[in-house]
Amino acid sequence: MTTALITHPICLEHETGPHHPESADRLRAVLAALEEEAFAPLLRETAPEATLEQLARVHPLPYVEAILDIRPAARELVQIDDSTFMGAHSVAAALRAAGAAVAAVDAVMEGWARSAFAAVRPPGHHAAQQEPGGFCLFNNVAVAALHARERWGVARIAVVDFDVHHGQGTQAIFEADPGLFYASSHQSPLYPGTGSARERGVAGNIVNVPLPPGAGSAEFRAAWEGHILPLLDNFAPGLLIVSAGFDGHRRDPLANLSLETEDFTWITEKLMALADRHCQGRLVSALEGGYDLDALGKAVAAHVLSLMRAA
Repeated sequence: MTTALITHPICLEHETGPHHPESADRLRAVLAALEEEAFAPLLRETAPEATLEQLARVHPLPYVEAILDIRPAARELVQIDDSTFMGAHSVAAALRAAGAAVAAVDAVMEGWARSAFAAVRPPGHHAAQQEPGGFCLFNNVAVAALHARERWGVARIAVVDFDVHHGQGTQAIFEADPGLFYASSHQSPLYPGTGSARERGVAGNIVNVPLPPGAGSAEFRAAWEGHILPLLDNFAPGLLIVSAGFDGHRRDPLANLSLETEDFTWITEKLMALADRHCQGRLVSALEGGYDLDALGKAVAAHVLSLMRAA
């Protein structure tokens, strides 16, 4: 078994406007990094569209239909909130982004891949049940998690999030369900202003470790090794899903953490070891943030190489 890379070219056509940090160049940088010879063994798959049924397990059907109805003309944009925009191909991209996360779950559950990385945009972890935002339309990892429960009968599913921004959407979807676990390290204060350590969920199934601006490798690794990973171990998930954001890198322009590329190797290896203990190695990862193109490409390469070595 090996690692699957799931993406779709329509994700490059999601328009956000000039000078927007969440641009198609991000995904181009990721895909270029994954064209190097070391990534030849990747199983490269085309993302399907998520279905209405899959999306509606997370988002109420009227919300899904409202997003799907936003189809601007070519070269026009619709502004959803202060930072979230949709263009002519945004609906198609959002359906493939969520569909890639679903396909990644199927890949590891069917057993033809041990791990899978969804290289997609728009990202998802800021999208709540009925509220887009933070560049996100549908919550890709939550759609994948509830698909794993419905199709594969996985009773205990964990999403862990090392994006520099707190995934308040995923937390809101998970917090009342003791069979779902969400853990995040993130800079605080920073958008979206949520993610206090006091936010614990109904059964201690929400774990937040805020990090101050300027925190680097030592603080990041202590947050995970000293707090998040032991609680995740205790939860013993049947499937592990990663919101893989790389904007904690010291070169990222949207935040102020000081992580190095090696930190993404380290956390990926830790998560794969935990997946070995509890999930038969099954781990799904989906791209979230990361806005310095060179740093993003290198960090994603480090992440995916770690997945491949473990597989």
